[in-house]
Amino acid sequence: MEEKKEIQNTANEATAPVASEEKKAAPQGKKFSKGKKNFSRAPKKEVVKEYDERVVAINRVTKVVKGGKRMKFSALVVIGNGKGKFGFSTGKSGEVPDAIKKSVDKAKRNLHTVNIVNGGTIPHEVIGKFGATEVFLKPAPEGTGIIAGGPVRAIVELSGIKNVYSKVYGSRTKINIIRATTAALNSLKNYKDVKALREGGKADVK
Repeated sequence: MEEKKEIQNTANEATAPVASEEKKAAPQGKKFSKGKKNFSRAPKKEVVKEYDERVVAINRVTKVVKGGKRMKFSALVVIGNGKGKFGFSTGKSGEVPDAIKKSVDKAKRNLHTVNIVNGGTIPHEVIGKFGATEVFLKPAPEGTGIIAGGPVRAIVELSGIKNVYSKVYGSRTKINIIRATTAALNSLKNYKDVKALREGGKADVK
C-alpha cells in the first residue's frame, strides 16, 4: 500500500506543473472568434440634393409603328432649390423611373430665376399666357401662404415663394399651366424698378 501511495504522489507531482503551465498559457477573460475579422467602417456621407423634385404628371403614350404599338411613359417634373431658381421638363422612356430621371436632367439644363422680395412674395401682380391658358399671380402679405393648386403650387413652392395668390383661366392642361406660370414669373420686374416707375408716374402727374 505504501508503494502505491508513493507512485500516486510522484504522478501528481509530475502532472501538477504541466496543468499550471497550461492555465498560464491560456488567457483568461478573452474570447477569440476564429474566421471573423472586425473592420472599422467609415461613416457614410449624406448626399445633399441641390434641387428638390416633384412629379406633376405621368402619362402613358403609344407610338404606332409597322410592327404594332410601342408603349412608353411620359413624365412631367418640376425642380427648384427654394432660393429663386426652378425648372421643368418632360421625358419619355419605357420605364417610369427612367422617364423621371430624363426629365430631371433636362430641367437642370433649363433653369429660370424668380425675383422674390421681402416676406417671400412677388414684387407685383402679373399675368402669364400660353395658348388658351392664363395664370394670374398676385403678391400676398406675410403669413398668407400659397393659395394655388396643382402645377402652379409645384412651381411656386419649389422656387421659394411663400406668400402668393393665384388663379388659372382657360385650359387646364398641366403642361400649359406650367408654361403660363413660367411666363408670368419670367416677366416679373425688380422691386427697385417698380418703385422707380411708380415714383416717375407720380412725378409726371404733378
